[in-house]
Amino acid sequence: MATLDQKSPNVLLQSLCCRITGKSEAEVAHQFQYAVRVIGSNYAPTIERDEFLVSEKIKKELLKQRREADAALFSELHRKLQTQSVLKHRWSVLYLLLSLSEDPRKPSGRALPRDAHSTPFYCTRPQSLALGYGDRSAGLSASVGTSGISSLGVYTLNGPTATPQSLLASQAPQSAAGGGQPLGSRLAWALPVSCSPSTALATLATRPPLGPAVPSSRAIRPRRDGEVSEAALVRDILYVFQGIDGKFIKMSGQENCYKIDGKVVLCKSLRDTSSRLSELGWLHNKVRKYTDVRSLDRAFGLVGQSFCASLHQELKEYYRLLSVLHSQLQVEDEQGVLVCTESSLTLRRLLVWMYDPKVRLKTLAALVDFCQGRKGGELASAVHSYGKTGDPQMRALVQHILSLVSHPILNFLYRWIYDGELEDTYHEFFVASDPNVKTDRLWHDKYSLRKSMIPSFITMDQARKVLLIGKSINFLHQVCHDRTPPCKITPASTSADTPKDAAELLSDLEGAFQEKIDAAYFDTSKYLLDVLNRNYLLLEHLQAMRRYLLLGQGDFIRHLMDLLKPELVRPATTLYQHNLTGILETAVRATNAQYDNAEILKRLDVRLLEVSPGDTGWDVFSLDYHVDGPIATVFTRECMGHYLRVFNFLWRAKRMEYTLTDIWKGQMCNAKLLKTMPELSGVLHQCHILASEMVHFIHQMQYYITFEVLECSWDELWNRVQQAQDLDHIIAAHDIFLDSVISRCLLDNNSRSLLNQLRAIFDQIIEFQSAQDSLYRSALEELALRLQFEEKKQQREEEGQWGVTAEQEAEEKRRIQEFQDTIPKMRSQLRILTHFYQSIVQQFLVLLMTSTDESLRFLSFRLDFNEHYKAREPRLRASLGTNRGRRPSGI
Repeated sequence: MATLDQKSPNVLLQSLCCRITGKSEAEVAHQFQYAVRVIGSNYAPTIERDEFLVSEKIKKELLKQRREADAALFSELHRKLQTQSVLKHRWSVLYLLLSLSEDPRKPSGRALPRDAHSTPFYCTRPQSLALGYGDRSAGLSASVGTSGISSLGVYTLNGPTATPQSLLASQAPQSAAGGGQPLGSRLAWALPVSCSPSTALATLATRPPLGPAVPSSRAIRPRRDGEVSEAALVRDILYVFQGIDGKFIKMSGQENCYKIDGKVVLCKSLRDTSSRLSELGWLHNKVRKYTDVRSLDRAFGLVGQSFCASLHQELKEYYRLLSVLHSQLQVEDEQGVLVCTESSLTLRRLLVWMYDPKVRLKTLAALVDFCQGRKGGELASAVHSYGKTGDPQMRALVQHILSLVSHPILNFLYRWIYDGELEDTYHEFFVASDPNVKTDRLWHDKYSLRKSMIPSFITMDQARKVLLIGKSINFLHQVCHDRTPPCKITPASTSADTPKDAAELLSDLEGAFQEKIDAAYFDTSKYLLDVLNRNYLLLEHLQAMRRYLLLGQGDFIRHLMDLLKPELVRPATTLYQHNLTGILETAVRATNAQYDNAEILKRLDVRLLEVSPGDTGWDVFSLDYHVDGPIATVFTRECMGHYLRVFNFLWRAKRMEYTLTDIWKGQMCNAKLLKTMPELSGVLHQCHILASEMVHFIHQMQYYITFEVLECSWDELWNRVQQAQDLDHIIAAHDIFLDSVISRCLLDNNSRSLLNQLRAIFDQIIEFQSAQDSLYRSALEELALRLQFEEKKQQREEEGQWGVTAEQEAEEKRRIQEFQDTIPKMRSQLRILTHFYQSIVQQFLVLLMTSTDESLRFLSFRLDFNEHYKAREPRLRASLGTNRGRRPSGI
C-alpha cells in the first residue's frame, strides 16, 4: 500500500470524511462532494487576521471566568511563543483555541451581521450573508466581478451559493437530543450540498446545540380553511422578484404594482409583508424595461450602452441572489423540510435579507428615471450627480456605474487629445465637428463645444483645453501641413483601457487627470505657436500691420503721400491701380521699408475703394495687405475689414496734417510777397488765426490717436502675445486690440455722432485750403499785374518816354479798385468758414465732455486748453463745470 505522503489529495480528503463520520466510502459520497467544493471554492473568510486582538479576546474570556492565574499564564506563554519561530501561523492556532473555548450553546457574535444587536435571532443574516458591496470585492476572485446588488454576496464558481446559517439547523436529524451521536456524525449531517465554506465554518463555531426546532409564531397559529400557506407565498415572491407573475401575486396594469388577488384568503400581516416584498419586482421591472429598450437602440451611443451594461451587471448580481434563494427552496423541497420550522425560508427573513438589495434597486430605478432622454456626456453628468450622497454603499454603487459610463467618454477624450481623431458617430462627446466647414475656417468654425454634453466632473476650463488640444493637432496637419506625428508633439499617456482605469482616473480629477490635460495642452499649443512663428512669421506679419496699415512707418507714409499727391488730387474715376502700385514700390525702395522681409513686402498692395460721384483719389485710395494660409486664421476677413476702416480714418487724419502743412507753407512763402498789398493784411491775418486753430486741433487729435490709442493698445497687444499660451489667446488679444482701436478712434456705432462731427471738421479744413488757395491765387495774380505795370512804366521811363498815359493810369486804378472790391467778399467768406468751423468744434467738444471714456474727456481739455470755446458755447460751459468736479479713476 502506498504511504500517506504518496496518496493523492482526493484520497486523503475521502479518508478524512470517513474518519470524521465513521462511515464507509460509499456512504460518505455526499459529504465528500461537498468537501471538494469547499476546498476548491474562491471564498476567503473576511476575518481580521490580528494576532494581538485574538490574544486579547482569549484573556478577556479567561478573566470573565475569574481565571486570573490562567490569564497571566497564557500571557506569559504567548510572549514566549512570539520569540520562537516554531509556528508560522500563530494567529490561526490562537483563533482555533478561542473557537474551541466558546460555549457551543451560545451563538457567536462573529457569525452575525453588523446590525445583529437590533435584529431578532430568527431573522438575522449569517456572516456569509452580511457581505456588502465593498466586502465582496475583496473576497471574490476577479472572474466573479467587483460589484453586486445583494447583501447575499458570497458567490463561487465551483458550486451553489451559500445557504443562510439559520436554515442549516433544520438539516440535522430530528432525533431526541442529538447529543448521543458522535461529533463527526452530527457535523457531517449538518453540512448539506448547498452549504458554502463560510457557512460551514460559522456553523462549527456558532450554531446552537442540535435539538428540536423551536416553532415560529405563525406555526403556532392554526391556519384557516382555504388560507394560502406561507411556503406558497414565499415561492410566489421569488417569482415576483424576477418580474414574473405568481399564482397569487400578479401585476396590476391599472395600478402599476403587484397585488395579491382579493379572493385569496390571507391574514393581514402576511398580506402586508408580501406587498412590501413585491416592490422589488416592480423596481426590477422598471430597471429591466429600461435596459431592454435601450439596449436595442443603436442611436443611444456607446455611453448609453455602457450604462445599460452596468445595469445588466447589477441585475446579474441580483439574479445570483435569487438563484441562492431558489436553491435553498429546492433543497428544502428535496429533503422534506417543513415550512413551519425555524430554519426555513419565511417572508420575514426575506424582508430582512432583501433590505439592502431593495435599497440598491431603488437607487437604480431612480437613476433610470433621472437618465430618461439623456445620452453621452449628459448621461454621465446625471449619473455623477447621484454619487453625491452620504451613504458609502450607494456612493460606491454609483461610482462603479460611473466608471463604466465614463469609459467611452474618456476613450473619446484620449483619442482626441493624443491623435486629433474624433469618431463620435452618435454625438456623445462634448467636442463637435462640422464637416461642411472649409479648411480656411477650421480653427474658428469646424470644432466647437457641446456644452450640454460636458460631463459635470469635467470643468469648463478642462473642456476648453481638450477642445484646443485636438483642434491644434488638426490645424497643424490640415492647415500648416505639418507632418510631425502627434506622439512626438506630446507623449501619449496611458489611456483608460478598462473601467477600472476610468474609476481610478475619476477619483483623482484634480490630480492625475488634470496633469494629463495640462501636459498635452502646453506641449501641443507650444509646438503650434513655434510652427506659426518659425515657418509662417506670425509676429512679423503682426508688426507689418502696425507699420503699414496703422501708419507706424512714418518715413514711408510721408514719402508715399508726397509721391501720390499729384495722382490723388485727380478725380477718382481717372485713377489706375497699376500706376498707384508702381508709386507704392517706389516709396518702398526709397525708404527704410526696403529692409523688411520680402515675404512681407510682396503682400503689401494698393486697393481702390468704391467710387462715389465727386470723389477724388484721396477718398478711394487705401493700402492693402494680403493674408492666406495659417496666418489668415489670426487675420480674418473681419479683422482685415477693421484694419481697412482704421487705415482710412488714419489716412484722412494724416491727410489733414499734410494739408495744414501745405497751408502753413503757403502762408510762410507768400507773407513777404504780399506785404506790398496792405489791403490784404486783415484777410491774411484772419487766415493765419483760423489755420492756427486748425493746426492745434489736428495736432491734438494726432497725438491722441498715435500715442493714447495706437501705441498704448499696441503695447498691451504685444505683452499679451508674448504671454499667450495658445493660438486662441493670440486671436483674442488681437481682437481686443482691434476693438479698442475701433472704439477709441470713434469708429464704432456708439461714437457715430462724434465721427460725423470730426469728418465735418476735416471737410472744413479742405474747404479752408480751397478758400486760401483761391485767395492767394487772386492776390498773386493781382500782384503779378501790378509788378508788370510797374516794370512797363519803368522801362518806358528808361526809354525816355512817359511812364504811363492818363488812360493807362486810369485803367490800372480801375483794375485795382475791382480787386479791392473782392476783398470784403473774401473776408466774409473766411468769416463764415471760421464761424462754421468753430461751431462744429464746439459741438464736438460738448460730445467729448459727455462721453463715458475718460481719455476723450481729457482730449476735450487739451483741445480747449485756454477755454477759448468755453466762452462762446453755453452748453460747453455747463459740461465743463459738470465734469470739472469729477476725479478720474486711477488718479
